[in-house]
Amino acid sequence: MLGSRILKSKNSSDGIKQLREKLDKADAVIIGAGAGISTSAGFVYTGERFDRYFHDFAEKYQFSDMYSGGFYPYGTLEEYWAYWSRYIYINRYLDALKPVYKKLLSLLKGKNYFVLTTNVDHCFQKAGFDKLRLFYTQGDYGLWQCSEPCHQKTYDNENTVRQMMEQQRNMKIPSELIPRCPVCGKPMTMNLRSDNTFVEDEGWHTASERYADFLRRHKNVNTLFWELGVGMNTPSIVKFSFWRMVHEWPDAVYACINLHEAYAPKEIQNNSICISADIGEVLSKL
Repeated sequence: MLGSRILKSKNSSDGIKQLREKLDKADAVIIGAGAGISTSAGFVYTGERFDRYFHDFAEKYQFSDMYSGGFYPYGTLEEYWAYWSRYIYINRYLDALKPVYKKLLSLLKGKNYFVLTTNVDHCFQKAGFDKLRLFYTQGDYGLWQCSEPCHQKTYDNENTVRQMMEQQRNMKIPSELIPRCPVCGKPMTMNLRSDNTFVEDEGWHTASERYADFLRRHKNVNTLFWELGVGMNTPSIVKFSFWRMVHEWPDAVYACINLHEAYAPKEIQNNSICISADIGEVLSKL
């Protein structure tokens, strides 16, 4: 990791102008996306959206956001999957409320790009991004895996999730809808990285190889590393790796848009554009 000295954000209008110039000149664009871009698109886990879908759970268990509810130790799998089926449905199968992802895609039209993201809501693909240019490092709300896991495979959950949504009553799903591993019979769980049981299936490894190949092929061209809404939850995946490559690559530029945390190490300040603003608003101005 680079030194702790940092460059804070620039005036947003100046930064947007510089970013537009760098985007136009870039031979390759590598997007690094975190939760902030989905928040800008309307996928918030608190407030009115939480109350609308989880008021009954909130009243019973006294939590006030979706994230906390996802970790609650429910007494039965019927109740656990009642909660998680709603969670998956609204954050994976409903469209984003604001066209932030579509705006980004329009800005990348004609560009050679790749997306590295820690998000698990599938918003890039739903917006029309080429799935062969996406690497979801932390999993996908739309996939299940064996909770053990007894094998390295994931399973699409859309049909079952929709049935869970339609058939749940009193915060419980019918017992026959509880997903179980087709190999060992143990309960399924979400394909989300939280510990060493996370399944990296064939699709995950293929996407990882595509990303590594994209990096190899563009190391010596004008490359824009464009970070969007990445915090400090898992900084080594996007933020720290982007800083390192911009420091090492001869013609690389780092751009960061983040509502609260737009900064870069002093070592790459001459090659950095940091804008503290809402991502959707910046994309509109671009």
